[in-house]
Amino acid sequence: MAPLTQRLLFQRGRPKTNSLGKIRSLDLSGLKLRSEHLDPSLLGRLKQLKELDLSDNLLETLPAHLGLSQLRILRCANNQLGDVIALSQFPNLEELNLEGNPFLTVNDNLKVSFLLPKLRKVNGKDAASTCSQVENLDRELTNRVTAHWEKFMATVSPEEEAADKLQADFVRSAVRDVHYGPESLSEFTQWRVRMIAEKLVTSGGTRVQEANIRKDIPKEPPQAAAASKLRARTVASKRPDNVPIDLPSTKRVCFSSAAQMEGTPVESDGSQAALCLEPLHFLQCHSKNNSTKDLETQLWACAFEPAREEGHSGATSQTVATCGGEAVCVIDCQTGIVLHKYKVPGEEFFSVAWTALTVVTQAGHKKRWNMLAAAGLRGMVRLLHVRAGFCCSVIRAHKKAIATLCFSPTHESHLFTASYDKRIILWDIGVPDHEYKFQASQLLVLSCSSTPLRLCPVASCPDDMLLAGCEGGCCCWDVRLDQPQKQRVCEVEFIFSEDSEGQRVDGLAFVNEDVVASKGSGQGTIYLWSWRQTWAGRGSQSVLPVVLLARLQWSSTNLAYFSLSTCPDKNLVLCGDEEGSVWIYDVEHLLKQRPPPATTLQAPTQILKWPQPMALGQPVSKTMINTVVANAAFTYLTALTDSNIVSIWRSY
Repeated sequence: MAPLTQRLLFQRGRPKTNSLGKIRSLDLSGLKLRSEHLDPSLLGRLKQLKELDLSDNLLETLPAHLGLSQLRILRCANNQLGDVIALSQFPNLEELNLEGNPFLTVNDNLKVSFLLPKLRKVNGKDAASTCSQVENLDRELTNRVTAHWEKFMATVSPEEEAADKLQADFVRSAVRDVHYGPESLSEFTQWRVRMIAEKLVTSGGTRVQEANIRKDIPKEPPQAAAASKLRARTVASKRPDNVPIDLPSTKRVCFSSAAQMEGTPVESDGSQAALCLEPLHFLQCHSKNNSTKDLETQLWACAFEPAREEGHSGATSQTVATCGGEAVCVIDCQTGIVLHKYKVPGEEFFSVAWTALTVVTQAGHKKRWNMLAAAGLRGMVRLLHVRAGFCCSVIRAHKKAIATLCFSPTHESHLFTASYDKRIILWDIGVPDHEYKFQASQLLVLSCSSTPLRLCPVASCPDDMLLAGCEGGCCCWDVRLDQPQKQRVCEVEFIFSEDSEGQRVDGLAFVNEDVVASKGSGQGTIYLWSWRQTWAGRGSQSVLPVVLLARLQWSSTNLAYFSLSTCPDKNLVLCGDEEGSVWIYDVEHLLKQRPPPATTLQAPTQILKWPQPMALGQPVSKTMINTVVANAAFTYLTALTDSNIVSIWRSY
């Protein structure tokens, strides 16, 4: 597309006129316009323009000083906008459409509300609730920055108070130390904290008045987050610690101020370990028809979102995805807010997995997308751009249900899917095209003798070997892509005792690069074994006894599919049971000392007791915790039950 011309504006403008100054409505949609095509010297002549449509173009930003001060309606849907600060040049804007801009986030929604005080509708919806939220956030942030100023100045000697360096130090410390609201809104809150702090410094410490807050628009836009817009109503109201937030989309069934613990955590030096958890939220966000009476929907899996900051490989955030029934939910653990809910009628989701993709825009700019894959009964993988609120693509992966899936830890676009058709397929989902669609391709097909239940790339060589817990045991495949065979059979089956061959393995995870934790049903044991030592003794064997390091005592239930997880940074193993308990094992001391005798059962460090929530005034009589996962820092723990309740716990 060539730069805009006066002739094109006359053709696309309304009413028909021979004067640019009389055009009131202009449709520039679908012209493949880039940001540099919007010439301020030309568009600035549209003095009476009230309505502008820039949808379905290739805009990454809006040029400053377009001179459209009378603009009331702006449509910028389906572009590649990465920031909204330039919208402040349209102070009279009343309606705005930014749908289909996948690099915009919920933080940009809040910025829009702050920058445009006359805005009535955003993406066709009433903007009043968002405006109210922004006002509440601003009020609290102003109070906190002011309190931080008073604390900061109390440590400064009088002769230093007027120094420019001191003022800059205060702004930096405010951005670093003043926090409020969920982590998902941190970009917006830090942006506002900086503005409030700079205003406070300029005024010499006089409290910033809310009426003047909106005037402090930064001249230079901050770096935009490489994520997408979130179509969800978020809440950041302050509440007492013992009062849950009231959310229509999230039924809260109980709140308990303390968890019951069994066992005494002991450090290697004999002192008590500081491993304490408290329940924060109990949610019924997967209910059929949003009914609080639904205690039947089965919840299957959860996974924490990767940290959005680059350079933190393997780190996770406080945002967790859960799946069960026909829904996938994304929850902020701090507040318990359901940030997004994706539903497919007739589907039953069994597994979710995150990856962080590097996406290159048409202008050559790199963006980071956190993508969520979800799969289940229908055998299809749905790739969800959670923060933009839409499904980018559907992969028809298997003809039968998908039991589990996981992404490669070294190749962000490589996805393993395991199905009831007794096959594991390695896919390259690729990266999205200009329409944000994926073109997935098969790389490998791995045959199983029984249904695969858990997948686990070998931590020390994830590009070479894949472990799977199956209905018929624990198996291993060669997944090197430089080998010619694209269809492969199991290389080795691992056994844990003389009578364990062919027994179900429904829990599998690496504790570190060498140690594997695995479990089955009816054994009352979680096995810790060494991958390196076991593999070193393979020779030509197809059935290989593992080198046991320890046996952890667990429930002796014959019920299956209680999935264990690990927190490698903390050397923790976690597993739920049929009685509603979470078994927690700190195995650091076991990994440092000589292995105990194979017959010795190691007791759990702690057993976290489910505090039996209430549903519609009636207690849930029986609760099984079939999945429990913690984030990398072990600050939050999420447990899923068979009675349709997501519980979120915080360590302290």
